[in-house]
Amino acid sequence: MPGEPQDDCLFCKIVEGHIPATIVRETETTVAFRDINPQAPTHVLVIPKAHYENAAALAAAEPQLAADVLRETQAVAEDEKLESYRTVFNTGSGAGQTVWHAHAHVIGGRGLQWPPG
Repeated sequence: MPGEPQDDCLFCKIVEGHIPATIVRETETTVAFRDINPQAPTHVLVIPKAHYENAAALAAAEPQLAADVLRETQAVAEDEKLESYRTVFNTGSGAGQTVWHAHAHVIGGRGLQWPPG
């Protein structure tokens, strides 16, 4: 069921403390942790504690929670002292989503080219 923890979800297991992660921030509704395969000097994932398959599903079901995630991306960037950074939500396998739990990537600390990918 949307919003409920999923037994087979890597990120739900991180939220529950069953899988270790390098957590850099945590709020009542979100967790931010370092990506295990960083694509830049700073690469942090910000996830809602509630399980939603992707950013679109999260925004449709709980817009305030989606706003919490986005607000935390800014807090991560400030904590990491990033003057510029990229926030990325991959939605669907064709866009590179590999974990089916909504999450934002905060990427920075190096020059980022456009277009990405």
